[in-house]
Amino acid sequence: MEEIEKYKLKNLIKELEKIKGRHTELITVYVPAGGDLNSVRNQLIQEQSTAENIKLKTTRKNVLAALEKIIQELKLYKKTPENGLVIFCGNTSKEEGLQDVKLWILEPPEPISIRLYRCDQEFILEPLKKMLEAKYVYGLIVIDNSQAAIGFLKGKTIVCEKEMDSIVPGKFRKGGQSAKRFEKVRENLAKDWYKKVADEAKNAFSKENIKGILIGGPGPVKETFVNGDFLPGELKSKVIGVKDIGYSDESGLYELVNRSTDLLEKEEIIEEKKVLNDFLTKIASNSDMVAYGEEEVRKMIMMGAVDLLLISEEVGKEKIEEFLKIAKDYGSNVFIASSETAEGVQLKELGGFGAILRFKTNVS
Repeated sequence: MEEIEKYKLKNLIKELEKIKGRHTELITVYVPAGGDLNSVRNQLIQEQSTAENIKLKTTRKNVLAALEKIIQELKLYKKTPENGLVIFCGNTSKEEGLQDVKLWILEPPEPISIRLYRCDQEFILEPLKKMLEAKYVYGLIVIDNSQAAIGFLKGKTIVCEKEMDSIVPGKFRKGGQSAKRFEKVRENLAKDWYKKVADEAKNAFSKENIKGILIGGPGPVKETFVNGDFLPGELKSKVIGVKDIGYSDESGLYELVNRSTDLLEKEEIIEEKKVLNDFLTKIASNSDMVAYGEEEVRKMIMMGAVDLLLISEEVGKEKIEEFLKIAKDYGSNVFIASSETAEGVQLKELGGFGAILRFKTNVS
């Protein structure tokens, strides 16, 4: 799903979540990819007959109006769109007794597999929300002999599930112990530590459909952890990379992802980092092929100079909609950046707008 499609879907869901019916009068219709529109229309016509029996006059009126609006809208379609169709319709008036029936119709960005008709006090949004969920989740483990952290990479978001401290002593000998005895005690404590981290990882990762596992840390502990009999077989088989990093706490999870771009090349977070790093590198080198700041970028777009418009999702819906329209009018590509990555935060701090140009403008 493209960033713009995600943005629009996310905002539609937010808008529809705010709408609540006084009674069961908000209608949701999902037509699956390849579904028969005639069958859907016939069902809605039958629902009209059923709605005539609703006792509350206002509710009956609102449901009938919504059904009629949907039926008329479906007449505009000769066949079901490739990915199916989703329709929401109902009275949105906040004043009792007043009618303001609105309809939203969406050709979803991904195929729909369910067929659904529901008349309720709220719209059914779960199938659309699932489209916004990360398609793949990666498990993250960073470890050394003093501490460890376990987390996930979900789309563009890095989540720290658990941080732990060990009781494995350093390599100095405690008073009164022989070097050999101390080393044996230390070795056994280290094995217990690795087993504990592995058990915590197993518990955490069992909650998600893990595509792959990344492991990192300073020094040789991470290799000992991976190569030993600590991780259960089903987790060990999913290890896709072991990286040398400087930290084994929550910050290490972020460093691990940054060091794993070769393994995560096609994932959302890496795509965002690549696009924004190109822009930020050009700024750092004082390139005249970039612009940033709302007014400067607007000016560049209207000169036809912008190849790629970068917008932070933090600038708000109104501004994003305005710039999407301008970009479309002047043939600029658009990338909407999150604030989940360090690069996305930098774009936000630059005013939320950036642009990579097609040509030099020589305009100050």
